[in-house]
Amino acid sequence: MTARIIRFGTVHDDSGNLTAFERTGVGFDVSRVFILHDVVEGGSRGGHAHRVLQELIVAVSGSFTVTTWDSEGEHQQHLNRASEGLYVPPMVWRRLSDFSGGAVALVLASTPYNPEDYIRDFDEFTKALTGD
Repeated sequence: MTARIIRFGTVHDDSGNLTAFERTGVGFDVSRVFILHDVVEGGSRGGHAHRVLQELIVAVSGSFTVTTWDSEGEHQQHLNRASEGLYVPPMVWRRLSDFSGGAVALVLASTPYNPEDYIRDFDEFTKALTGD
């Protein structure tokens, strides 16, 4: 399975916009929410995969690029809208990079933090993908 953009309904009015992230739109029960902020401009985060965890990554302010690797190869998504997010399924390597100044990434996760769920070595990840 590959990562994909999910767009959320936004209510527009003269005072601003409201975007709701509801369970039916996210596609999984959210167990943890965290933000990445104060990342050095042009910096990067991530560089890992998860065995079980699913994520939705949203640029709530500023922009950044998410590069993913899966059984179909490498993919890039530039995120810069608070009304859409990148769904990242299990067994997809991800790296967030090219953060703009002041960017904030909101991440909705399907499970609580579990260090055993991480694959932090790309060679180990590719072997797990191919079954070697």
